[in-house]
Amino acid sequence: MEGLNSDLNLNGDVSPRVTPIVGEWGPVGVPTTRDKRRQWRLTILAVIAVAIAVTAFGYYAYLQLRGY
Repeated sequence: MEGLNSDLNLNGDVSPRVTPIVGEWGPVGVPTTRDKRRQWRLTILAVIAVAIAVTAFGYYAYLQLRGY
């Protein structure tokens, strides 16, 4: 029965270039969950900062066009 095997090779037929290097305790060079959470928070903060900067510049340009 093909579907009920216990083959733990999760890489399957993927190219060797994209197969992670497996160390003693798992893949090497793969970001941890903590790193992924930190990156997600930094991305959100960066998007908010860019949105604030664009809005502030737009307001400044609007004031300049109005002559204030």
